[in-house]
Amino acid sequence: MADEVMVDVMIFGASGYTGKYVVRELMKFAHSSASGRPRRVGIAGRNKAKLSASLQWALEGKPEPAPVSIIEANVNDPSSIAAMCRKARLVVNCVGPYSKYGEPVVAACVDAGVDYLDITGEPEFIERIEHKYDEEARKKCSLVVNACGYDSIPAEFGAIFTARQFQPPALPQTCDSYLVVSSMHLNVGTWESLVLIIAQEKELQALRKSRPRRPRPEIPGAVDKKSLVHYEENSGIWAVRLASADEMMVRKTYATKIQNPEGLPTSEEENPEFLSTKREKWDQIKPVQFGVYFGTKYFVGLITYFLFGIILSILAPFKLGRALLFKYPEIFSFGLFKKQGPSEEQVRNAYFQQWFVCKGFSDASKPISKTTKPDMKIVTRISGPEVGYLTTPICLIQCALMVLDERSKLPKGGVLTPGAAFATTDLIERLSQNGLKFDVISTTRIQMFLLLPNQGQGYETIRAVPRTRLFLIRLDGSPQI
Repeated sequence: MADEVMVDVMIFGASGYTGKYVVRELMKFAHSSASGRPRRVGIAGRNKAKLSASLQWALEGKPEPAPVSIIEANVNDPSSIAAMCRKARLVVNCVGPYSKYGEPVVAACVDAGVDYLDITGEPEFIERIEHKYDEEARKKCSLVVNACGYDSIPAEFGAIFTARQFQPPALPQTCDSYLVVSSMHLNVGTWESLVLIIAQEKELQALRKSRPRRPRPEIPGAVDKKSLVHYEENSGIWAVRLASADEMMVRKTYATKIQNPEGLPTSEEENPEFLSTKREKWDQIKPVQFGVYFGTKYFVGLITYFLFGIILSILAPFKLGRALLFKYPEIFSFGLFKKQGPSEEQVRNAYFQQWFVCKGFSDASKPISKTTKPDMKIVTRISGPEVGYLTTPICLIQCALMVLDERSKLPKGGVLTPGAAFATTDLIERLSQNGLKFDVISTTRIQMFLLLPNQGQGYETIRAVPRTRLFLIRLDGSPQI
């Protein structure tokens, strides 16, 4: 690197709505590092005065654990971004929308050979970054990981955690994720990102068609398809398919697993104990058919969701429509997105639950045909504080600490999903120790419904027999064990 490294981690966009919460979360861990010395922290953005104010807010009147470097950097000034990146081992980017402001930061990090994390949930940006920078990032040993916030850590590691519960010879087949939130308090930056996601759908599809198709896992057995809206009995909610980056990120992780069955190369390949643990955890990524849904207790609550989607789909694709959406976010989002961030009390009182309903086979060593139905169901749940300002910083900072403290155990470089980058680490344990809960709710055998003879009048009676006590029913009605 041309400039001397000044800091271990640089928070870019530290004075923004989410950025200041990220700084506050990082300050909890700034007093010491794996080396025993205080972590060298830097914060960066366009205005030093605002950065200083953000730092004081994050410290909550407490003294700095160690001096924090404050650096001016602007995405419209490439030289300032390049200089910022060369001063850090790791850059954490909190400046969105990423499709507008993210690429210069990624490019500078890859060029300097430093690591990069962000909290984007914008599919077009994620795909474009991988397409343009993955090869160079591998050469420069720069680890670039998108979506390290609420998008998409809970989805990725909820799927991995749930799949781990299927101990061999059991095998998961499908996993559906259901998000339930107590309340949502979102800012205009997130609103702009959402509008641009819809506006860039054509560009995203064109980019995908221009690239080689990723390998897809072969899902065994008969897979039930969910309707657009359905009732989910485990969590007691009405659910609708959620348009988010989560599903894409999980599938990208599965594709990476298929392409790299032995795991991704790291710097500790000669450590037998590490290799054994790495391979064991890598094998615990078990591809399934994955779906993401948003849920509400009452069916009427979905009406706002559909109206919201209709408005965005009509206006977002057009320049004039986007201008209206950007100018009047509170009107078009029914007050969900506001120009002013939420109060501390609103953030403190909000929470989320994300349920994972996973079906599979209790014994995959037996033949499974295309018509074989799953006979096992495991339900898990992740719960935690407010998603945007509390859970996102928790997820992001734990990923950052992993990069800082255990870099040699992570992939050498490349543009990766959180699942591919951190699946072989103890990230789930770290998250569990810092505010997120991973629980196994139930493990059950799926009931089998069999037609039985009915007084000589045909096979009309349906009887439910628990799979754990399944009998083979003869056609004459007598049971055989």
